[in-house]
Amino acid sequence: MRLENISKENSNKPKLLDQVRAAIRTKHLPRSTEKNYVLWIYRYIVYQNKRHPAEMGETEIREFLNHLAVKRNVAASTQNSPREIT
Repeated sequence: MRLENISKENSNKPKLLDQVRAAIRTKHLPRSTEKNYVLWIYRYIVYQNKRHPAEMGETEIREFLNHLAVKRNVAASTQNSPREIT
């Protein structure tokens, strides 16, 4: 799976995944954490047909978590693992 940068077009600010990486690095979290967070965000965006997370809300998050639990058999502890990074 490619970890391409997904952002709103014609934006001068850093792309979303670059912003995530920068936030994680300012918290001095391990690179493995950075890689996992970016991968999960990427999966969420792709699952939602590459919509920007700013355009989505609680409904889309619940839908994605339900998909992970039911279709992908992802453990509840995995769903609860991401910490707030900003």
